[in-house]
Amino acid sequence: MAQQKKILMIIAPQDFRDEEYREPRRILESKGCAITVASTHTRPAKGMLGMMVAPDVTLDQVRAVDFDLVVFVGGLGAEAYFNDPKAHRLATDAAGAGKPVAAICIAPTILANAGLLKGKNATVWESEAKALVSAGATYTKAQVQRDGSIITADGPTSAVQFGEELARALGV
Repeated sequence: MAQQKKILMIIAPQDFRDEEYREPRRILESKGCAITVASTHTRPAKGMLGMMVAPDVTLDQVRAVDFDLVVFVGGLGAEAYFNDPKAHRLATDAAGAGKPVAAICIAPTILANAGLLKGKNATVWESEAKALVSAGATYTKAQVQRDGSIITADGPTSAVQFGEELARALGV
């Protein structure tokens, strides 16, 4: 039997985008993946549409190498991680270990600021396109963009497609 894939989903402590968390999680769990949710604290986090999620761990309690995939969930709150060294470390450690790293909505800016999008094709919520380009990425305007082990998506209407691409990247 194949080893169960372990996924780290990082959400903002408030104002994460509900469907960008819910849909990829639903798809990955339906494929047998185990999800761990991380945030800046373990108090319940509130989504932009009212969803409540109690994170399992804080960012400083996890190591990217313990997971098969690291996902940054979007929503206005993701801005809290744009320049967060812990978030950047998780992203760069995962990428450095050859594991897929993914982000949706405005969260690809986290990957850009961590230096992971230089020379990569990527997409993002349109308001953040300049941040990706200034970090050396090629902004494709796609709904979901995969370049090697980096997967980016543009927002809530792409949440299902994003989740499906995550599953493909994991081979589940």
